[in-house]
Amino acid sequence: MNRFPSRWRGSSSAFGKIFGLTLFGISLAAAAGDLGFKIEPGVAIPLTEQQSQRFNVGGAFPARLLYSVSRYLDVTAGISFVGLPTASGSLSSQAGTAWGYGGGLRLKGPHDSDANYGMSPWIDADALYVRTGDLNRFGFSAGVGLAFPIGERRNYWLGPYVRYQHVVGHDNFPGVDGRDAKIIMAGLSFEFGASRKGPAALLAPSAAVAEPDRDNDGIADKDDWCPDVVGLVSNHGCPVYEKIVVHPDKLELKEKIQFGWNSPSIEPASHAALDEVVKALQDNRSFRVEIEGHSSSEGMDEHNQTLSEQRAQSVLQYLVSHGVSADRVGSKGFSSSRPVESNDTAVGREANRRVEFVVHFIIVEKGSI
Repeated sequence: MNRFPSRWRGSSSAFGKIFGLTLFGISLAAAAGDLGFKIEPGVAIPLTEQQSQRFNVGGAFPARLLYSVSRYLDVTAGISFVGLPTASGSLSSQAGTAWGYGGGLRLKGPHDSDANYGMSPWIDADALYVRTGDLNRFGFSAGVGLAFPIGERRNYWLGPYVRYQHVVGHDNFPGVDGRDAKIIMAGLSFEFGASRKGPAALLAPSAAVAEPDRDNDGIADKDDWCPDVVGLVSNHGCPVYEKIVVHPDKLELKEKIQFGWNSPSIEPASHAALDEVVKALQDNRSFRVEIEGHSSSEGMDEHNQTLSEQRAQSVLQYLVSHGVSADRVGSKGFSSSRPVESNDTAVGREANRRVEFVVHFIIVEKGSI
């Protein structure tokens, strides 16, 4: 492979094989949930002196099938093509080409993990049968890369990779440079159809039972915090809202609801946040919520209790007037009985006063309306 003595057979022939394998791999991956297919277009750089003197930087196109043994391990089988154009001043007019066939193993980060935005680092190693012209030689390759999911269902993955390929020398062919050949490849890998099944489902697919998923977003209802609306895996099955966060037991506002001084009237500045609460409740028809009003300990208890109740009721009326069914919401005032900070300090009292009023929408029931 150091001299790449094979004749250049034409780019149409080389990429015809790759294209055919790509179509074959995609069709297999689409038909079987535990199969995946990956291509790695990139540049190829010769590392040994005898190669770099004869050839310039060229291109590489490895492609491989992936069979998921577990969430962390794939068995691989594939083909790779390397083409290096002749360097100016080289005595040889032949371009360097090499075909590699083989397989191995890949270790990967689980494709169903939400850690680090779903990123899946991987490392693999393959044993190769390398064909360069009339020479057949043993070789191996090792690669490392990162894969990032494309789309909510994680059927596609894209990311950078670096691969080292080594072809063992052969001295039994006269007139051929039989020294070891070494190449580094780098580019982007694209993966299609990788399985998101866990080990138990892979080992006993006949026993696997599909979990209910009424919004069809790929997240089972038992793990979906928003089972009535399509959401993101990274957000526990919920859409990303600008002003609220959905928790298993409440809708939490990212900002305080503003009221008039010593009044239950909602300030216009808080309408946008409440409008998004309306949207979240319309998206999630199974949520029934209770609105809580709280105050600091300043003032008379009776007055604080009344005001906290009135403010909670104002929020309830706002939601109902904007389309939320009245039988899905309730309200309650707690006066100063549940401070978020100590009332012994000015900072604590400020956190507990109405100007810093926080509304929690507590999910008290899930079920059909």
